[in-house]
Amino acid sequence: MKAVCLWSGPRNVSTALMYSFAQRADTRVVDEPLYGHFLRVTGADHPGRDDIMPLLDCDGPRVIQQLLSQTLAGEDVLFMKLMAHHLVDIDFGFMAQTRNIFLIRDPKEMLPSLTIQLPHATLADTGLKMQWELFSWLEELGQTPAIIDSRELLLDPSGVLRQLCRNLDIEYTDDMLTWRAGPIEEDGPWAPYWYHAVHKSTGFAPYVAKGDFPVHLQPLLAECHPWYEKLYSRAFHTDRGK
Repeated sequence: MKAVCLWSGPRNVSTALMYSFAQRADTRVVDEPLYGHFLRVTGADHPGRDDIMPLLDCDGPRVIQQLLSQTLAGEDVLFMKLMAHHLVDIDFGFMAQTRNIFLIRDPKEMLPSLTIQLPHATLADTGLKMQWELFSWLEELGQTPAIIDSRELLLDPSGVLRQLCRNLDIEYTDDMLTWRAGPIEEDGPWAPYWYHAVHKSTGFAPYVAKGDFPVHLQPLLAECHPWYEKLYSRAFHTDRGK
């Protein structure tokens, strides 16, 4: 079994990428297994918190240990969709055993969406700084983690997915480009609060540029931008450019 961790921030098209991998016959997907742990240790006031937490295992180290110790008969890949900012009070050491992917999004496009659910979002809520720290640490270990920019993914899904599959040493299949509308059984119980758009989709949505950026988010954008640029400079790029 090959264990793959997708390290994303919120509102980065990560659920669509999870749905893409769920179409593979050789893959099992797991949706944000550290979310309960994050809510417990941070006390974060996220939508649906009181309804969600009783349904989750909120012991992060135990969750990771159980996932990595599973024997998945007939499945070659375990694909875990994770939020980088959920890594609170957890030893990063397990990532030496996994293949790691980073999914990023330009904060000019991500922040207006994020602040709908989290009006007082901070740099930590975006996961960008943590993503760069994790990426740098993994490179020091000798890994070559893939970085995917959501804009590039939406502009050329098949091209970016082909590059990603090569990085992971798995075969690309066109099945990864489409899925049925509606939820999937692997969705976390927070899906009703966050997954409205992806449940209406049947594939990666065409890229649409955002409108004017809200003035009140400019200070947060200034904090986010340097970390995004570091990551973007190492991301997969299609011939469409930025």
